[in-house]
Amino acid sequence: MIISNGKQITVHSSEARFFLVPVNSLHRQYEALRAYFVEGLPSAEAARRFGYTPGAFRVLCHQFRHEHSLQERFFREVRHGPQAAPARDPVRDLVVALRKKNLSVYDIQRELKAQGHEISINSLSVLLREEGFARLPRRRDEERPPSIKPEPAEVADVRNLDLAPRSFRTRVAGLFLLVPLMKGLDLGQVAQQAGLPGSKMIPPEQALRSLLALKLIGKERKSHVMNLVFDQGLALFAGLNVMPKRSYLAAYSSRIGERGIRRFMETWFQQVQRIGLSRSASLDLDYHSVPANSEKEPLQKHYVSRRSRSQKGVLVFLARDAEQRVMCYSNAHVTKSGQADEILRFVQFWEQQTGQAPQELVFDSQLTTYANLHRLDAQGIRFLTLRRRTRKLLAEIYARPSSAWRRVTLRSLTRTYRTPRVFDERICLRDYGDKLIRQLSILDLGHEEPTILITNDMRATPATLITRYAQRMLIENGIAEAIHFFHIDALSSMVGLKVDFDLQLTLAASSLYRLFAQRLPENYHHATAKVLFDSLLDVAGKVQIENSQIVVTLDKRAHNPYLVDSVLADQPTPMPWLEGKDLVIEFA
Repeated sequence: MIISNGKQITVHSSEARFFLVPVNSLHRQYEALRAYFVEGLPSAEAARRFGYTPGAFRVLCHQFRHEHSLQERFFREVRHGPQAAPARDPVRDLVVALRKKNLSVYDIQRELKAQGHEISINSLSVLLREEGFARLPRRRDEERPPSIKPEPAEVADVRNLDLAPRSFRTRVAGLFLLVPLMKGLDLGQVAQQAGLPGSKMIPPEQALRSLLALKLIGKERKSHVMNLVFDQGLALFAGLNVMPKRSYLAAYSSRIGERGIRRFMETWFQQVQRIGLSRSASLDLDYHSVPANSEKEPLQKHYVSRRSRSQKGVLVFLARDAEQRVMCYSNAHVTKSGQADEILRFVQFWEQQTGQAPQELVFDSQLTTYANLHRLDAQGIRFLTLRRRTRKLLAEIYARPSSAWRRVTLRSLTRTYRTPRVFDERICLRDYGDKLIRQLSILDLGHEEPTILITNDMRATPATLITRYAQRMLIENGIAEAIHFFHIDALSSMVGLKVDFDLQLTLAASSLYRLFAQRLPENYHHATAKVLFDSLLDVAGKVQIENSQIVVTLDKRAHNPYLVDSVLADQPTPMPWLEGKDLVIEFA
């Protein structure tokens, strides 16, 4: 029994039921549409009778009105007359004939391609099944028909480096502009003193050059080297016949222990200072959490500022030279329990490398404790940091009368809020000992709540201190650069040693970019590594190997005049790792 227009209709026979209760989906669509358009059954009633939702039935009606394909599929014209068998596909016949010769689908595909027929392996497999062929049994090599085998790719081996006269194109010609900067940098000695691993095929220096080259051109992951693995220019820069494959590069850091990574950082620190990267008196410090790609990693959770949440990852301590704007120290073996004391380990590192303690350290409130601030003061180290804001402290600040505050002018900052109000005082802090510490409460800086600075610098003006802490943002810019161009967050493994060594390569690459920027016009002095690479170093060119020299001719680009003015290309540069040949840089 069905209901139509409020009336009960009883289905008396199976024949009637065929029309009124269709089973086939296409038949059901037809009867529902006929009831609506011919019988005048309301839309909701037609939908209910034939099992549609009101919305689905409205869509069906819309399609019927506007899509002719839906109308045409209900009834198809039957063609009478003799039914001729379709013509046999000649490709199909060819496939069958080849299979009868006991050829595999791969052999058949090659034969078809040679005759001008493109067909996929999957299509071949379907065709053979349709023709009744079973899969071939597994055959021994001697049972297979003869075929042309692909030649194995050349492997990295310094012994196969060919420096005979020849020429070729390279996508990384601009990379050779850094060679004159590295003239006084003995990478062989760096690798030796750090105890970096190597072999007869890929010695330590060549391994280091390969990894450093990938950092310098901003490769996100070691695996991404494959699109340049056969670039002869990149291999030449590394001192090899071809670049090492991704498996070698990805696994390399696993062969270096924590002591080796430490020695590499120390050796590089001394080397770059020797070739012209001076050290300033002030340093910015910060932490960065490298997020893990999986929650399964056995790592501690740390706050990831970019994602505004705590997440498993590797906590990294970073130090940046405030004047040179270059990272000079990192440590990826920081635990939560030892987080507050990492600043003391950095001070020890600096003393060992320079013979004296750092003059000034600038950092945020989460980096260390008041007790460690007292230890820094005892060593004669100036510090400038934020104080954590508590409800009690904020209440005290807001309770001060307006007459207690004075305006200062910030002249060296390009910012909107340049005349903040400051309350300068001396206070006692728990765990800081009996000595007074200077506290600056600051209003009108564009923040909802006051900024509170604490320092042991009793002489500097408030404007100087506020400006200096504002400049600390440069380390956050440096971390952003390390993330976006040097890709310190895009790591294939969360093993601490891998992260740490990748960071050391980042420190090395960033220092070379800073030396490069110093050779350029003043508007490039503070440019990021990405800007320098995109504008100046990302250029293809021609390499001509001659008897006594290697000539690299850079393609024509708009920014080449800046490179000419840098004098990097003025004099030939000897390359001991390339049999002492001189590098000559020219411009198209």
